[in-house]
Amino acid sequence: MPPTVKRSAVKRTVKADQICVDAVELARDAAVESSGQLGVGDHLGYEAEAERLVSHFFACPHPGYRGWRWSVTVVRASRAKTATVNEVVLLPGDEALLAAGWVPWAERIQPGDVTAGLVLPTPDNDPRLEPGYTGGEQAADTDPAEASQTRAIVAELGLGRERVLTPLGRDEAAERWLAGAGGPDNETTRLAPGPCLSCGFFVRLSGRLGTSFGVCGNAYSASDGQVVAIDHGCGAHSNVASDDRAAELPPPVWDTIAWDEQTSLFD
Repeated sequence: MPPTVKRSAVKRTVKADQICVDAVELARDAAVESSGQLGVGDHLGYEAEAERLVSHFFACPHPGYRGWRWSVTVVRASRAKTATVNEVVLLPGDEALLAAGWVPWAERIQPGDVTAGLVLPTPDNDPRLEPGYTGGEQAADTDPAEASQTRAIVAELGLGRERVLTPLGRDEAAERWLAGAGGPDNETTRLAPGPCLSCGFFVRLSGRLGTSFGVCGNAYSASDGQVVAIDHGCGAHSNVASDDRAAELPPPVWDTIAWDEQTSLFD
């Protein structure tokens, strides 16, 4: 038996309707009427779209639309002797200059883009956050009355935040901080006399992020007030002794701590 061939897999060849093919001037007039200041150039050919349906193509001479072309579709009704215009549209060709693909705002925004005066809303389904108070996942729902009561009690008593970081949110933050200026892989750390973990100005974060990060509290450091990794470092390390602190102090003018001798101020 011959193999079964699906109808959808067979590409049907459409024969171009001659009346529609010959309607070049009709298509050109329609393109000129719609082109405005863009203009209409040479006829570039035609393509049979369906039975008694043909699209004529004309070049667009405007320098701002290089590579674009006018597509004018004409159609002929059954047993009609003339064609009529069905559609006029400006389409890009293979070498047309196109605008960049549209990217949603939520995907375009990058870390640090929120500046003074801007407000960044956080969606309810943000994977970086989870409910931060007792009540399970239903505590974040807005429909049940119980959730509203729980939220009101938490806000009144100050028992905690409504949402906190999820493990995903903590991991993403840790990756950004390690790759940033406060991480261990930079010239500042390589030239530092010691890591932040052993610095007296290092203030460790609380929670799980505190195992790897803290905040710099040295006003003279470039990292002052910023999150730094425990293996980050800078030249303002607290263990660097100053010249006056390292110098040997001169003997006192009056020794008041001579415990081995029984003396007094009246001797």
